[in-house]
Amino acid sequence: MKTKTILVVGLTLLIGIGAGFGFSRWLAPAASTQSDGGERKPLYYRHPMNPEVTSKVPAKDNMDMDYVPVYADEAAAGGGVAGSVRVDPATVQSFGVRTAAAKLQTMTRDVFTVGRVDYDEKKLSRFHPKVEGWIERQPVDETGSVVAKGTTLLSLYSPVLVVSQEEYLLALRNREALAASAYPEIARGAEQLAQSARQRLLLLDLPRSQVQRLEKTREVAHSVPIQSPFAGIVVKVGAREGMYVTPQTELYVLADLSTVWVYADVYEYEMPWVAVGDLAQLQLASLPGQTFEGRVDFIYPYLDKATRTQKVRLAFANPDRSLKPEMYGDVSIRTGRQVDAVVIPSEAVIRTGRREQVFVQRAAGQYDPRAVTLGVSSDGMVQITDGLKAGEQVVVSGQFLIDSESKLREVSAKMREPTAPPEGAGEHDRDTMDGKDTAAGHDMDTTDSNDAETGTEKQP
Repeated sequence: MKTKTILVVGLTLLIGIGAGFGFSRWLAPAASTQSDGGERKPLYYRHPMNPEVTSKVPAKDNMDMDYVPVYADEAAAGGGVAGSVRVDPATVQSFGVRTAAAKLQTMTRDVFTVGRVDYDEKKLSRFHPKVEGWIERQPVDETGSVVAKGTTLLSLYSPVLVVSQEEYLLALRNREALAASAYPEIARGAEQLAQSARQRLLLLDLPRSQVQRLEKTREVAHSVPIQSPFAGIVVKVGAREGMYVTPQTELYVLADLSTVWVYADVYEYEMPWVAVGDLAQLQLASLPGQTFEGRVDFIYPYLDKATRTQKVRLAFANPDRSLKPEMYGDVSIRTGRQVDAVVIPSEAVIRTGRREQVFVQRAAGQYDPRAVTLGVSSDGMVQITDGLKAGEQVVVSGQFLIDSESKLREVSAKMREPTAPPEGAGEHDRDTMDGKDTAAGHDMDTTDSNDAETGTEKQP
């Protein structure tokens, strides 16, 4: 009897344990991450093209594509950061994901562009006569002629210059006659009159050598020479022998080519590096093997609206006149600016048009999207002014695949109510939709009316 009682109690205990285990399984949420065999169980399944459409059980869409399983650990992988992604090692390898560390680095940059040689505007001279007259002789009458300093360009007959010379000679004779006057004021006045007449000749561009000759010979020169003030080339001849000229007539344009200017166009994104005084080099196809050294002389304060470039002026010494106006050559500007900054490879940045972001590796296989602010760039590296610290690992390869998955996760995280499948969805789409927020991890272990009547548990 005692043995029979023990057997009844034991059997009752076993039945109770089994019933409790079954009851607990029925109450357990479908979000369990593992089955009894240790395998992961999906939290829910989402439409492969529309993450807002979900299902509790495996299904296919109207294109016969399998729904994608979403696991509880994946739903929680963000660690509170929207769009975070967890990727298993096998997928990381298949994606070709590579990372690089953000680091502190001193950045410099060489700017390469094309330059055009031109005249130094400060050494261009335009000759206009200060008096009216006629050109009697013109030794230099060809464009491109090379002239030395003091070379006579032409001889001009001007009645005004003739009269002015005669007035100076008269003043000289008057000064000599009154030098021994008993009245100092009279002698001083004669001296001042002679100096005024001499100064008038110089202001009318009579060469100083011609004035000295006049003082010595006391003979008026009817034809006055006009001389070059420096060595250079004739860029333009504006009058010819025998012509009547006035102060409005441009006789010559002369250029001194001992220095030349080179104009270069620099793109907007490179302008933060360029400054006045930076060293520049020029190489020309017509002078192979030669490199000319110059410096940035001026940066123009406006942009070309057609090319969206900013003009930079470079100054080069040209003692042997090898550089000729209108030549084109390759210019490299060795900028002197240095920037100590946190930098990452340029390919790590995902540019969306409205913002720039990178993916930061939070742990092995876990990546967080992060918005960053960019600075200057150089040699494949870009400065990060905000959003990243030195030492953090960023994704430099495969980040676009991670970005696609991140956007899907972010959309799923924002879901509140799964919507009905779109019109024309597959049979499984319509039969397997649930009415609870699967992305929020709510219990999806619900039963329909038939299950309630029969007591049958619906599979997650």
